[in-house]
Amino acid sequence: MKTLEWKLSQSPEDYQRAVAFMERHVAAMHAGKAGELVWLLEHPALYTAGTSASSTGLKEARFPVHQTGRGGEYTYHGPGQRVGYVMLDLRGRGQDVRKHVWRLEEWMIQTLGAFGVAGERRSGRIGVWVARPDGREQKIAAIGVRVRKWITYHGISINVNPNLEHYSGIVPCGIEEFGVTSLDDLGVKASLEEVDEVLKKTFEEILK
Repeated sequence: MKTLEWKLSQSPEDYQRAVAFMERHVAAMHAGKAGELVWLLEHPALYTAGTSASSTGLKEARFPVHQTGRGGEYTYHGPGQRVGYVMLDLRGRGQDVRKHVWRLEEWMIQTLGAFGVAGERRSGRIGVWVARPDGREQKIAAIGVRVRKWITYHGISINVNPNLEHYSGIVPCGIEEFGVTSLDDLGVKASLEEVDEVLKKTFEEILK
């Protein structure tokens, strides 16, 4: 099994500093001076615009807006949301970006399943979705990755108990006809620490 380090931040991390850290770590991995790393953290309330973001995706800049090199459109990060930045070397993992994204989705699906939530994939929509009893489909977890010379960074986010009203300033991931949800919104009372424990366990099963 590959040697992999886990990093956990106890307080919200500035977004630009977090991206700078990832850039440095990825460069060190390329140079053979650092190993694989998964960083679990929160950010203060903010919006990020991925490489596919359009001007119509931002309705109201209620929070700071950061341009970022990950794939995807606009998304929200904030307290109560677990972000996982995943820095892996795909040269030893099959060099398949689509498979990497599938594994990240499966990681989140299995994690949600541990809390009794059935997370699902949807064709043409990256991320993990929940089908509500009334027929609505809502997004509970997002993916945005970047790959540089087969080393991945950025990663995933799972809504544990964020303020879902904060999403109203954007079109989340460019999909306006569907809403967002969280474990708390679904009636699951879980702490970030409890989610972290499950993330670590399921990671070993899926991305080992």
